[in-house]
Amino acid sequence: MEAEAVIPPRSNRLGQHDYDHEKYRDRNLIERFFNGIKQFRRIATRYDKLDRNFMGFLTLVCAYVWLTHPG
Repeated sequence: MEAEAVIPPRSNRLGQHDYDHEKYRDRNLIERFFNGIKQFRRIATRYDKLDRNFMGFLTLVCAYVWLTHPG
């Protein structure tokens, strides 16, 4: 799988390059989602020893972020 940089150029740059606006919108949404998940210390530091406990809490956090954050 290849990664593609989807970052818009700065407005003061002399040589502007094209980028995909829709991919950038998706990238921004994903980054904000992960930022919302990392607000829960239990997820960020992985306190749970068992995978099922971690995945259960991760599912709960994802549902919380999905329901409470607009966008």
